[in-house]
Amino acid sequence: MNAEDPQPRPTADVAIVGFGPVGQLLSLLLARAGHDVLVLERWERPYALPRAVHFDDEIGRIFQAAGVGDRVRAVTEPVPDHYEWRNRAGDALVRIDWSGNGPSGWPTANFFSQPELEGVLAAAVAELPGVDVRRGLEVTGLDEHGDRVVLTARTKDGAERSFAARYVVGADGANSFVRERMGSALTDLGFYYDWLIVDTVPRDTDTVWSPMNWQLCDPRRPTTIVSGGPGRRRWEFMRLPDETVADLNTPESAWRLLAPWGRTPENTVLERHAVYTFQARWADRWRAGRLLLAGDAAHLMPPFAGQGMCSGLRDTRNLAWKLDLVLTGTAAPDLLDTYTSERVEHVQHAIGMSMALGRVICVSDEDAAAERDARMIAAGADPARALPPTPPPVLGDGVLQHDADGTRHPNVGHLTPQYRVGHAGRTALLDELTGGGFVVLTDGDAPCAALDAADRAFLRAIGATLVPLSPPGEGGAYTDADDAYLPHMRDHGHVAAVIRPDFYLFGAATTPADLHDLVGQLRERVRFTGA
Repeated sequence: MNAEDPQPRPTADVAIVGFGPVGQLLSLLLARAGHDVLVLERWERPYALPRAVHFDDEIGRIFQAAGVGDRVRAVTEPVPDHYEWRNRAGDALVRIDWSGNGPSGWPTANFFSQPELEGVLAAAVAELPGVDVRRGLEVTGLDEHGDRVVLTARTKDGAERSFAARYVVGADGANSFVRERMGSALTDLGFYYDWLIVDTVPRDTDTVWSPMNWQLCDPRRPTTIVSGGPGRRRWEFMRLPDETVADLNTPESAWRLLAPWGRTPENTVLERHAVYTFQARWADRWRAGRLLLAGDAAHLMPPFAGQGMCSGLRDTRNLAWKLDLVLTGTAAPDLLDTYTSERVEHVQHAIGMSMALGRVICVSDEDAAAERDARMIAAGADPARALPPTPPPVLGDGVLQHDADGTRHPNVGHLTPQYRVGHAGRTALLDELTGGGFVVLTDGDAPCAALDAADRAFLRAIGATLVPLSPPGEGGAYTDADDAYLPHMRDHGHVAAVIRPDFYLFGAATTPADLHDLVGQLRERVRFTGA
C-alpha cells in the first residue's frame, strides 16, 4: 500500500473463489501458462464423499492438456460396453455405445470418485509454485479498483483478510457469492425433479456389472444404476409424488431401495445418501468487468447426460486461454466478452439435451410409459431414432471465422478430433506434440507459403504451432499417422484448418490465399494488440 493508493496492490494475476474440480483445473491451466494464481476456498478440508462420477473423452483431452492425463487415468474406470435403458419388462429402449475411444483420443465415457479426482488435481496444483491455495477463507467482499479487484475474506473465527488480483473467477458453486456480487440474472427453465443418490462400496469385488451403466425406466420407480468409479457403485432413485424428501433421505430408505438389487449391509458399504433437486438454469452474464463465473456458479443441469461437471471443465479451458492472452497484453480485455457468448450457447445445448433425456426417464404415469416404451422399442433401441433430436453442440458466436458479409461461418465452432501425428521420430496424439495451444493444420507445406512475415509473427505471439501434414509413408516434418486428418480435410475441400486451444474449430481455408486471410481474421477476432 501507499498514501496515494491505499488499496492492496495485485498479489495474483487471477484469484479463483472455490477449489472444487473447476477451480482446481483452472488453477492448473493458468499456472502452467506462467500466471500467479490465488485460490480462496471456504472449507478447511476437501469434501470426502462422492458427487460427480462421469466425464467424457473431450474432458479427458482437457486433463491431458493440463498435464495430469496419466494420473487421471489411474483413478478412472473407462466404460467397456454400452449405456442401456430398459423398461420394467427388461426390453431395451435405447442402447448407446460407450466402448472404446471417442474422437478426442480418450475413452468415450469414464467413471470416477470425485474425492479421488480432486486429490489428483490438488496434488498437481501443489507442485506448481505459481498457485497459492488458502483454505478456510470465505470471500465476503469484492471491490474493483482500476486494474485490480480487492477481495475480503473471513476466517471461521471472524477475522478478515484482504487480497488483490487482476481478475477474479467465481467457481464457488450453485449459491455463488461472486455471481451475486455481479448481479447476474438467472434463466431458469423450471425443470425440477428430486432424486435420492446412493453411493456404495460393494464388498463382493468379483461381481460383474454388465452393462456397467444402465437406466431402469419403470414408472413405479425410475432408477439409475452406474459405476461410481473403481470399486464403487451408484444407485439413483426418483422421488415419487407421495413421498417427502425427509422420508426418502434416510439410511433406512436407502437400504430399502437397494434391497431388490441384492445390496445389503452384509455385502455393501453405504458410503453416502443425499437427495438432489435436479435443475436446469444458467446465468445470463458470465463476465462483469474483472469478475467472471465458471462451473455451477454459471449453470446447473440435470445429470441424465453426465454433462454437469464436464460443462464446468469446458468453461475452464475456454476461459484459460483467453485470460492468458489478456494477462500477457497480447489481446485486449474485451476478448473476455466472448467467453459468455460462446459458452452460454454451448451449455444451453447440454442443458437441453439433459432435459430431453430426463423427460424420457422421469415418467411416472403408466399410460405415458407404455406409449414411450412402444415408440422406443419400435425404433430398435437406436439412439438416433429413439431419443429426441437435439441441436449440435457448437459454440456461440465469438472467436470464430466469419464470412465476407460479417456473419458467422456455418461450419465452425465445433469440437475437432484428436488423432495421432508423427514428428521428429515420435508418434503421439496431436496435442501431445503441439502442447495444446493454437494449431494450424495444413495439407502439406504449400499452404504455409501464403503466410507472410506479419502472419508468422502473430502466430508466434499467440503460441500457435504450424503443422504441415503429409500422408503416412511420404515423409515430411509431420505425418498424419492415423490417415485421418488429411482425408477429412480433402473431403471438405480444405487445405488448412485453425484449431483453438480449447480444441474447437476457428475456421478453415480452401486455398493458400484463404489461409492468409483466415490468419488475418483470427488476429482481429482475438483482439490482437500487437504486443
